[in-house]
Amino acid sequence: MPKNKSHSGAKKRFKVTGSGKVLRERAGKRHLLEHKSSRLTRRLTGNAEMAPADAKKIKKLLGM
Repeated sequence: MPKNKSHSGAKKRFKVTGSGKVLRERAGKRHLLEHKSSRLTRRLTGNAEMAPADAKKIKKLLGM
């Protein structure tokens, strides 16, 4: 059997921690920041953990 290929789009967007949690970036901090409040842009900083149901799908895309 050939090796499974991981989804290259998912590889760039998600990170799996050592304990198996899936991390993602928050949406809404790429462009058009001028009209967004500083409070909002600060809130969007950092990583968020995926919901368990979505994390299962992401792990499948990553070949885990």
